[in-house]
Amino acid sequence: MSYLVNGRSFTEEPAPGQCLRTFLRSLGHYGVKKGCDAGDCGACTVWLDGDPVHSCITPAFRADGHEVTTIEGLGAPGDLHPVQREFRDAPGFQCGFCTAGMIMTSATFTDAQRADLPRALKGNLCRCTGYRAIEDAVRGVVGVAGAAPGKAVGTSVGAPAADDVVTGRAEFTMDTRLDGMLHLKVLHSPHAHARIVSVDKSAALAVPGVRRVYTWQDVPRRRFTTAIHTDHLVDPDDTFILDDTIRFVGQRVVAVLADTVGAAEEGCRKVVVEYEVLPAVFDAEAAMAEGAPQLHDTDDPFALDPVHNVLLEIHSHIGDVDTGFAEADVIHEGTYSSPRVQHAHLETHGSIAWLENGRLNVRTSSQSPSIAKVKLAHLFALRPDQLRVFCKRVGGGFGGKQEVISEDLAALAALDTGRPVCFEYTREEEFTTASPRHPMTLTVKLGAKADGTLTAFQVRNVSNTGAYGNHGGETLYAGGAAVMIYRCPHKKYDAYSVYTNTVPSGALRGYGMTQPAFAVESAMDELARALHLDPLELRRRNIVRPGEPLVALHDGPDDVSFTEDSLAKCIDRVGEALARTAGQASPGPEWLVGTGVASSLHETAPPTEHISEAWVTLGDDLVYELAVGTVEFGEGTSTAHVQIAAGQLGTTPSRIRLVQSDTDRTGFDTGAFASAGLFVSGNAVLRAADAVRDRILEYAAAYTGVHPVLCSLGEEDVFCGDRRVPLAELVASARTRGIRFTAARKAYGSPRSVTSNTQGFRIAVHRVTGEIRILHSVQAADAGAIINPAQVRGQVEGGVAQGIGFALTENHHIDADGVMVNPNLRNYRIPTYADIPRTDVLLVASTDSVGPLRSKGMAECCINPVAPALANALHDATGVRFRSLPLTPERIYSRLIEKQSVSTGSDS
Repeated sequence: MSYLVNGRSFTEEPAPGQCLRTFLRSLGHYGVKKGCDAGDCGACTVWLDGDPVHSCITPAFRADGHEVTTIEGLGAPGDLHPVQREFRDAPGFQCGFCTAGMIMTSATFTDAQRADLPRALKGNLCRCTGYRAIEDAVRGVVGVAGAAPGKAVGTSVGAPAADDVVTGRAEFTMDTRLDGMLHLKVLHSPHAHARIVSVDKSAALAVPGVRRVYTWQDVPRRRFTTAIHTDHLVDPDDTFILDDTIRFVGQRVVAVLADTVGAAEEGCRKVVVEYEVLPAVFDAEAAMAEGAPQLHDTDDPFALDPVHNVLLEIHSHIGDVDTGFAEADVIHEGTYSSPRVQHAHLETHGSIAWLENGRLNVRTSSQSPSIAKVKLAHLFALRPDQLRVFCKRVGGGFGGKQEVISEDLAALAALDTGRPVCFEYTREEEFTTASPRHPMTLTVKLGAKADGTLTAFQVRNVSNTGAYGNHGGETLYAGGAAVMIYRCPHKKYDAYSVYTNTVPSGALRGYGMTQPAFAVESAMDELARALHLDPLELRRRNIVRPGEPLVALHDGPDDVSFTEDSLAKCIDRVGEALARTAGQASPGPEWLVGTGVASSLHETAPPTEHISEAWVTLGDDLVYELAVGTVEFGEGTSTAHVQIAAGQLGTTPSRIRLVQSDTDRTGFDTGAFASAGLFVSGNAVLRAADAVRDRILEYAAAYTGVHPVLCSLGEEDVFCGDRRVPLAELVASARTRGIRFTAARKAYGSPRSVTSNTQGFRIAVHRVTGEIRILHSVQAADAGAIINPAQVRGQVEGGVAQGIGFALTENHHIDADGVMVNPNLRNYRIPTYADIPRTDVLLVASTDSVGPLRSKGMAECCINPVAPALANALHDATGVRFRSLPLTPERIYSRLIEKQSVSTGSDS
């Protein structure tokens, strides 16, 4: 066979049955990504004789005698293909994992295809951008701008890694190959609840290439939690690396280590496990009932009430709700539910571990290498100096990688064998074993005077944490913020985090707020209609105002700064935008049109301790090295950190060299989640840059004999009075005296600020099919002072897109035996380009933040009001209230037919 890849001939032959994707990656073409292995996502797109194909479903032998082009062959930094340049300059990416495939597809478009992007891009998925940025890239819209020295903040500068991303040279976790690397695969439980009676390894060990078979008896018997927080005590240590008790379908039972992935998979098939099947329970309310199957032992110190499967309860009140309801003229009560939702980041979880000079190295796809290191040190009794954990670029996270779920087994096998070990999740494993959003059922009861003034606010929240606690407690507390948004003298919040025999739930964008926001904002809409008030007006009359306490779960003091009326501004801006399109024509007589709104408040850092340390050093080459532990996975913190540093140091982003997410090369960082990558780490960067600037100016003042207040730092010079001293001269002088211009500074997640978001939709609903078309989407957001306008807009657009998927298409279907029946992207159905409208992003300026330069993170909160705004628009259009998600066409159709039958008196 003969293979021509990017103009170079290869004599290597693929293995029998090997797909073109894995073959190309084995040749070192890592720009060809794995997202699905089913032809669903397009991340693996390459050209075969100039035509785009999904290489994961193309047999490698079909490329024999043909020309293959990968993203690396399309162009290189300094010599970009026009489409690569367009994706860089739009910018048409966030995490960048889908970008190579998007470019390889888009670079073949004809004019007709560019005119019909919903069809032309149907084979390529993006989970980050919301697709607007990709559309701009395809159409040649430029969004990136340059920055003058010291003027980077407030400008849409490009990402530091932009050229590498668009050329496929940016390294992601699995984009490497180590000599002698072994591969680990896992045998998953077919049962929802069982006890392992015996494991027969013999047939598995007889498979050629299999090196080890690990069971629960072969791993350290140390409890831990997979959830990542600085304070590990907020999460339950209820998990083992491998266990002899199985609590959900998909739980890992046995790990097999082999020379190849195929051998490891065959080894898993050969393992014989005898189970004692136990009764299972899947519903949270049923799990709390007397006599329900018990998941954890009664002597487990980490469960509050293990007899009733309760991990954690919250019972709080302000005032007396009975009094409040007695004072009400109108009372509304409703129960609202939301399902599991998967992150569906296109890069699956994965880790590579190896020993080097006696130290364990773990290269992983994580949102927090610092805390992953802490957990691994605990599990394997290692000293901190015996362990390094680091990340390359991470292909999406959204909270899903705020867990330690691949690092432990890779580390175990590397420590055991002394050889490099790779453990990479499949797409099916992402759906069946990684941690989705918590299903929640909330009962909301509201009382109000006739003028709309709230008198009582009561919420009962039952959260299904799945088989293990992970983030079960913290998301339950976070949900209280949905109660914070409205002032009311009488509030009550009762909440339960409940164990069930389902996949453990975890952190997902919105973190415990998205589900309560759906319930509370839907209930407020229903209350408004019962009061015959405009829903926006009801919100205006009741939202918490500056100077008033942000009362959610208690009325004690807190560390939250809230001094501007940004939420009212967001509501007004959305109301005005919807009014401007009120006359928009219906798609036709079969369509019903309605509008809906919803709002949310979100604290800018988690209440648990969040820490970040940044280091800044001026090198001999006059480039500033910025070292910070925060991971880049599309949220844009790398760009923002470089902008902040460049602004404080009077230079341009090109003069900042970024080192990040490596426990050997950066300080401690809690992690990039809850928007803390900007809010907390950004403050650390700001302080470290300020400290280095001050040291340079102090030295320059002494060097010139000019008072420091008369000195200022430029890009290549320091100005002291009327004298200009080259920065190179100062660095050389300082070096002779053993002085380095370097500083480290820490920042903490306190005090905190509040972000505000209001989402509006105008939709059309087909009265026969139940299809929803979004005619207008608008979100107003308070992001404080804007560091990078293009990035803020991109985060909002991406959050709205995920919220639309959460509301309309996505569902984690589990059958009566606890088995997920749609564990793939095609059937789970994350939104495609055709599903997502352009969203008008209206940025509300505010200065009340205590974040860096008064900025606020926007990646987390923008998703929260999306689902309730859609549900409210659906009710406005149809007169039918949907209190559970997702709002699929078949459900809408059934309810519309039911309503029609009732109104006509028909029995059909």
